[in-house]
Amino acid sequence: MNWSIRYMCRLLETIKIEDGCPCNLELHNERMNSVRFALFGRADHIDLSGIITIPSDCRRGVVKCRMVYAHDIIAIGFERYAKRIIKSLKIVRDDDIDYSYKYENRECIHQLVQRRDGCDDILIIKKDRVTDTSFSNIVFHDGERWVTPSEPLLKGTKRELLLSEGIIQEERISVNDLHRFSRASLINAMLELEDSVVDTADIVY
Repeated sequence: MNWSIRYMCRLLETIKIEDGCPCNLELHNERMNSVRFALFGRADHIDLSGIITIPSDCRRGVVKCRMVYAHDIIAIGFERYAKRIIKSLKIVRDDDIDYSYKYENRECIHQLVQRRDGCDDILIIKKDRVTDTSFSNIVFHDGERWVTPSEPLLKGTKRELLLSEGIIQEERISVNDLHRFSRASLINAMLELEDSVVDTADIVY
């Protein structure tokens, strides 16, 4: 693979640091190393616990660790985390979008965000199936269970953790199924299940 292709294949891991402790590091390790093998043929294992050195001024509260990598780690940065306030979602359709790896280049998603029509973010529909928002996986509550789409654009680490713990369940969800749910929760490496909740009445068609 030449340099230009490798540059285009720069990827991200976003890791939550809470009071100086990296969260869910095992799943971040697993994803990063499986992607390195799939895209670059690298079979060696990088252990992030031996790579991430948290600055002294980032050891209190919630901090976002942003790691850029390709065949090897390129850069690691830290910043104080500020949660986005999301109260409404605009349904946006794209049957061809592919974001199965967490690429640094998110132009395909940025273009869809331009169609949010005054809403805080978008809910991406692919071939009539509910997938993700522009920056998170999504989970719906039906009054009894938390259910997440079985066909997300990207299988996030928080999604994988909650599935493994049995807190959420996978289900094929179409646009026509949305009426069954009362609320939706946005989850990613930085967001817990109850951190960012949207009423399904505020999902705009």
